[in-house]
Amino acid sequence: MERVEGFEIDFHGSLAEPITLGGVPRGLAVLIGTLTAILALGLQAPLVGVPLGLGLWAGAYGLARQDPYVFDILRRHVRQPAWLDG
Repeated sequence: MERVEGFEIDFHGSLAEPITLGGVPRGLAVLIGTLTAILALGLQAPLVGVPLGLGLWAGAYGLARQDPYVFDILRRHVRQPAWLDG
């Protein structure tokens, strides 16, 4: 295949990678942080909120490390109508 002059651009890899906070997709990281803050500060249960938040973050980090788009795929899957359900 011939390359046409002038139709090539430099592409930085960071433009194709999802935006993460601590290795977790940004939206999910904000949700986990908010839930942890509500439990630890708002309900004054830091012995429940902090370990739960760390556990949720560790699980999300493990999943995102295997496949960075797993949460986008999960979100799309949940929104799909169930065509084949009896």
